[in-house]
Amino acid sequence: MKAVEMYQNGGPEVLKYEEAAKPAINPDDVLVKVYASGVNPVDYKVREGDKRYAGAFPRILGWDFSGVIEETGSNVHGWKRGDAVYGRPDINRNGTYAEYVAVKANEIARKPGSIDHQSASGVALAGLTAWQALFQHGQLQPGERVLIHGAAGGVGIFAIQFAKWKGAYVIGTASGKNVLFLEELGADEVIDYEKEDFSDGPADIDLVLDTRGGKVQQDSVKVLKPGGVLVSTVGIQFPDALKAKDIRGAAFMAQSVPADLDQIAKLIDSGAVIPVVSQIFPLREAAEAQRVLEEGHTRGKIVLQVIE
Repeated sequence: MKAVEMYQNGGPEVLKYEEAAKPAINPDDVLVKVYASGVNPVDYKVREGDKRYAGAFPRILGWDFSGVIEETGSNVHGWKRGDAVYGRPDINRNGTYAEYVAVKANEIARKPGSIDHQSASGVALAGLTAWQALFQHGQLQPGERVLIHGAAGGVGIFAIQFAKWKGAYVIGTASGKNVLFLEELGADEVIDYEKEDFSDGPADIDLVLDTRGGKVQQDSVKVLKPGGVLVSTVGIQFPDALKAKDIRGAAFMAQSVPADLDQIAKLIDSGAVIPVVSQIFPLREAAEAQRVLEEGHTRGKIVLQVIE
């Protein structure tokens, strides 16, 4: 099969498009023919050598996909060859920058039927992150005020739409070029961080979704009301400040939960949530896709088209 492999840590240049062995499956696995793969920040963090994601070489990156089941393991029930699926595989295994991926059957869900594989391939990781941040860790309720940082990014776009679906009052931070886009997506307010300091703006926030950390997280404490919650994908960096204001902090990494993926797929198929893909690269250009993502100005998701 064709795949993008790496034999050492480093910059995008370590990614090699080449022939690789088709993965073998375990009894609890399915083998998926990958039609498209999402590109996410975790991919380049692994590539650079982040110790949280250490693994053996050669290694195939990518943990966000949409495709069709090719083969099922002996212990797998409820799935069959030809089923269209999507999901976020185990990051400790080889990933989805490849024509085939072996993934546990309990980590996948049926692909949303109303969108193509390219759109679906960018949903699972970002969608699960947004869903679990808001509803599992943040316990967001109708009528609450939520502030979403990086609202035009992969996670932020889903978080805006999920929070609106829940009935929350949604505020997002973004660059000026994305203000109108986010308002059209459903945000009640958008703060242009190039012109405004969000910490001088709306207060009495019930929930902040922080994907940035540092000063953004520190200033988020100012706008949260006592009893509020700060949910972060980058860790709680100012616990004393949260404690002093009676704010709950929750740091997490998204987990592969098929029930969550099923709910997200239903929202997409109902039209309540729209995935946003900014660029599609062929698999052989995975290095360039990562370069673009690392620049940090992507609206929505970047994906790799694996099957032409």
